[in-house]
Amino acid sequence: MSSLSAAQTELRGNILTPTGWIIGSVRFNQLIQSIDGVKVDYRSNNEHYILPGFIDLHVHGAGGVDTMQGEQAVQVIAKTVAQHGTTSWLATTMTAPMDEVEHALQGVGRAMQQHQPGCARVLGVHLEGPYINPNKLGAQPDCAQLATLAQIKRLAALAPIQLITIAPEMSGHLELIRELAQLKIKLQLGHTLGTYEQAVTALNHGAAGFTHLFNAMSHLDHRAPGMVGAALAHADYAEIIPDLFHVHPGAIKAALRAIPHLYCVTDSTAATGMPDGQYMLGRQQVHKCMGGVRLADGTLAGSTLTMDQALRNLVSIGLDLADASQRVSTFAADYLGLADRGRVQQGCYADLVVLDRELKVVAVYVEGQLHFLPAGESAAAVCQPN
Repeated sequence: MSSLSAAQTELRGNILTPTGWIIGSVRFNQLIQSIDGVKVDYRSNNEHYILPGFIDLHVHGAGGVDTMQGEQAVQVIAKTVAQHGTTSWLATTMTAPMDEVEHALQGVGRAMQQHQPGCARVLGVHLEGPYINPNKLGAQPDCAQLATLAQIKRLAALAPIQLITIAPEMSGHLELIRELAQLKIKLQLGHTLGTYEQAVTALNHGAAGFTHLFNAMSHLDHRAPGMVGAALAHADYAEIIPDLFHVHPGAIKAALRAIPHLYCVTDSTAATGMPDGQYMLGRQQVHKCMGGVRLADGTLAGSTLTMDQALRNLVSIGLDLADASQRVSTFAADYLGLADRGRVQQGCYADLVVLDRELKVVAVYVEGQLHFLPAGESAAAVCQPN
């Protein structure tokens, strides 16, 4: 970790700690230095909420640009998502010819080396393509190919690959899952027509999760449980898009009961934070209208979801705020093995989001630095420098 500045900031309010809510103060510079307060029912007062910064493991774009466009686009995305409480994220690729994938990873690698003020921290890459089933592309371009260990190692030299979405039924992929798991890369099953049995075998080989649960995978039938059935029966972790377009609230609730560490992603696109119109998703044009993003044939193509809206959506369907917070932050950190993010705890990075009583973003801190304050909001109202 970097050396610490002597200056510290103090935030006061309802603080969500790993052991529950307190009302009090958290002091920090790059890291959280101390937390003081008393236990409280967070609904019993009108103070702001102080939560762990959001962690999004599936981000294609935002602010009018796409990860596949390279370094400058990654910086724009990082600044845009920070405005919605995301403090760290994975730059996510689309299925594309290998030279385009390499260009994207080169850009991510450079952006990671030059972290800019006002930007959420890029933790690495989620390689969503091209190692998927060509017959279950969803909104991915028709550029799927079989994975090889040598190729993935070559890509990992350009930028750290944290997650790979893979279709386990494709030739050679089951054995590759075993090899990649040994390299500490998380393998997620997605864009797949694999059977329940193939999914279980993949999990036994080291696959760790499922990409955008319910979407672009073989569905649950009582005689052919498919990928969805395997996830509900066996998964400890899976990602889900809670924009209420991709998955019905009832299906979200079913997944919440079945999967202990179900966590939320946005699957956001260049259209996120932008007006209705035409945008690029990788090499494909998509149209934003009425909050959704679709291909010309009407296929859902990513989302315009932000993580603060994901939190509000979870609460709107009945989740307690503390539970919802874990699913937009802590569980994703745990999934990647990051003990120093995703929780308001002494010694962790000071990745914090301050919300008002309507769960609207008031301030965002990334590694202790104030990275976002809405127009018209007074910094003095939410923090006190020591």
